[in-house]
Amino acid sequence: MVLSVLAFTSELNVSQIAIAREISAAVVNVSGRQRMLSQRTALFSLRLVCSQDKVEREKLRSQLTIAIDLMENSHNGLIDGDLEMKLPGNPSKVVKAMYFEPPLHLDGQIRKFIAQVRALAEVEDGDLNQHNPHLLYILDFADGGLLDALDAIVSQYQKESEAEQLELDLNQIQLYKQSCAATAAAQAQAQQLEKALHDLQQERIKLIHTERISSLGQLVAGVAHEINNPINFIYGNLTYANNYVEDLIKLLHLYQKEYPNPNPSIEKKIIDIDLDFLIQDLPKVLSSMKIGADRIRQIVLSLRTFSRMDEKEMKPVDIHEGIESTLLILHSRLKSKDDRPEIKIIKEYGNLPLVQCHVGQLNQVLMNLLSNAIDALEMGTGDCSIPNPKSQIPNPQILIRTEALHPDYINVRIADNGPGITEEVKARLFDPFFTTKPVGKGTGLGLSISHQIVVEKHGGSLLCVSEPGQGTEFWIEIPIRQKSLVICY
Repeated sequence: MVLSVLAFTSELNVSQIAIAREISAAVVNVSGRQRMLSQRTALFSLRLVCSQDKVEREKLRSQLTIAIDLMENSHNGLIDGDLEMKLPGNPSKVVKAMYFEPPLHLDGQIRKFIAQVRALAEVEDGDLNQHNPHLLYILDFADGGLLDALDAIVSQYQKESEAEQLELDLNQIQLYKQSCAATAAAQAQAQQLEKALHDLQQERIKLIHTERISSLGQLVAGVAHEINNPINFIYGNLTYANNYVEDLIKLLHLYQKEYPNPNPSIEKKIIDIDLDFLIQDLPKVLSSMKIGADRIRQIVLSLRTFSRMDEKEMKPVDIHEGIESTLLILHSRLKSKDDRPEIKIIKEYGNLPLVQCHVGQLNQVLMNLLSNAIDALEMGTGDCSIPNPKSQIPNPQILIRTEALHPDYINVRIADNGPGITEEVKARLFDPFFTTKPVGKGTGLGLSISHQIVVEKHGGSLLCVSEPGQGTEFWIEIPIRQKSLVICY
């Protein structure tokens, strides 16, 4: 057994995995940069045509050249490779088809776009106007077909990056399973080997769980912290900015009242900037910025709540807060897609006391169960649902119900109206590495880890109620107070 485990660990090259992930991230980032650069060059092009200042025009020509050079270098790097940008080149067949074959033919679009931008940068000042054909082409493609094509290529790179990362994880798990199988075949005493293999498997799950919890908690907390600082700066200054704008508008109205007949140059500027529209629209712009900042603050708060993964001590927490933060993180998965309508969330919250628990671990259970429910509604392939990718749920929904069962326990029920599961699958529901998802879609660890968290860590129970065609419902029951501990509300 020792030899087989050593053989397994020797095959895991951590540095190679890290390099592969770094390269994937670089490809996704650079492909996303192409989209930003197309918009930047369009903006510089429009400003170049509209500017009446010769010095400013020369500066804009230089900025335009720098931006389009960067766009061209990034594009060449994605196709042919670039060591400095950590781009390997040699894209997949799907990406190559998107670059060089119809209907997208993105390589041709980008190179034509670059040529048009370079041509505009060389146009004499006297020929720069809003009807210039180079400008019209740039504005049309930056806001139309090119933008859609760049979005498509970024999406494809992201899909391939996610698939590659998943394959790396699955390879590690597969190597582990192969190692255990080889060890089992080499041992003479079957019963002792089975027990040892089971114990090793459980330890492996704990290690994976601990590593993922720690990494995820640190990552999410770090991201939340980094976002929180600048958004607080923006949010805090929006109030001042709004007050300043109001004061400036009042001063402008006073000027208009005291000097009703401005000189021609001021009158022309008022017409050029459409002053009346600007006065009406500027407060709306600031208001929309405040709404956006509020939304980001809510997301950051949810991330910080969800990221409390590595807390060793149990604390009294609001279970509903954990549910809401998890739903906010999963919000994008609930939206309608081409192949299904929006997944409706129905909440039936009871009056719960604060519950003593490891909040980060319990949030992970909620995340696993809700993600499985979404998978079942999307494809009929949750960790425990009947595989049926062609089926569609006409009105997909997830019901979340909470209640205090009696003075000592609370209950959280998560039910979907998906395809349900069979008795055979239910019998193996919480077995490690067991999944009904297609290869590459699931590891079979989610429900096993969730069961371990609820039962072993919190002294509760995790149950499943389901029949084929009748949807699936999970029951989480955990004690309000842990034994030998006292909670003050």
